[in-house]
Parts: sequence; structure tokens; C-alpha cells
Amino acid sequence: MAEESTARHAPSGQSNQQPSFLYLHPNENPVAPLVSPMLCSTNYHSWSRSMMTTLSGKNKVEFIMDSNPCPDKDDPTHFAWKRCNNMVVSWLVHSVSTPIRQSIIWMDIALDIWNDLKIRFSQGDLSRISNLQLEVASLKQGDLSVIEFFTKIKIIWDELENFRPNPVCVCATKCSCSVPSTISQRKYED
Repeated sequence: MAEESTARHAPSGQSNQQPSFLYLHPNENPVAPLVSPMLCSTNYHSWSRSMMTTLSGKNKVEFIMDSNPCPDKDDPTHFAWKRCNNMVVSWLVHSVSTPIRQSIIWMDIALDIWNDLKIRFSQGDLSRISNLQLEVASLKQGDLSVIEFFTKIKIIWDELENFRPNPVCVCATKCSCSVPSTISQRKYED
């Protein structure tokens, strides 16, 4: 892990001893929401995907991926890590609805906030899955172009996939059965 973080190159004007994910651009705004719409009780999957993409673009995804914990206080990168973590905390706090914000405002570590939100909001909602299945089954092209119709269906399929991803085999010995391909084929047929 230490080798991985030191192998990254810092932006020009920054010490090469400091990993690039610890760089904060002077124009970063701690109170600006990073994604829209804000997280509410019904949009976790699309919100988390947007937030992950945005944090990756800002080179701060390490703070929510548990890949670079806070360095010890005697580490030269400690204060840079704290500063960047605080920025990510602020972004997360300002990218959620007010009721949710009140439940995370006192949390200091971005990873803790991310995990808390994931535990609370990522659980598969059976009624939402049922509604999505009903919506896709009753969707008709009508006056929509083929592209518009396919886009509507794809949005629903993608949300269903987030609620019910294909299971992944974790057996020590690689499986040779056809279950994964059968599951994929059934989803394709649906």
C-alpha cells in the first residue's frame, strides 16, 4: 500500500514525496455540492455512482475506498491527509438532503460517512424492484423514437441491475458450471 501511494506522481510544484491524492487545487470549494440531485431516501444508487465518479475526477476517491487510512501524526503527509479528508467530508455533507445531513454532520472521517450512507441506503428495496419490473413491463414505445424508448428501458434496467447485480462465484476452485452465463442470458431475455 505504501509503495502504491508513493508511486503516484504529484502535480507540478508539489513535493514528489506527497501522493497526488493529497493535492488540493486552490479553487476547490468545500461547501459546493458535488452532484445533483442530492442524496435522499430513494436515490442512493445513482447518487453514489455520480459521487464516486466525481471524487475520482477530483483524485479523492481514496478517501472513501479505505485504501489510504490517516497517516500517523509524525508522518509528513498527516496534515495534508487531514485537510483533504475534511474537504471530502464537506463535499459529502453538502451533497445530501438536509434530514440526512443532520445524521452525518458530526462524523469526521469521509470513509465513515460513506460506509454509513451505504449501509443505510444501499439495501435492496423489494417494493422498488417490483415497481421497476412493473414499469419496464408496461412501458410502450408509443410516440417515442426507438432511441428514446430504448433509453427509458435502459435507465430502468440499470437501476434494477444496481439492486440485483449478478452473483459472483467466490469458490476456491474456479467453477465450470453454466450458472453465471444462464443468469446473464435470463437478464438479456428479460
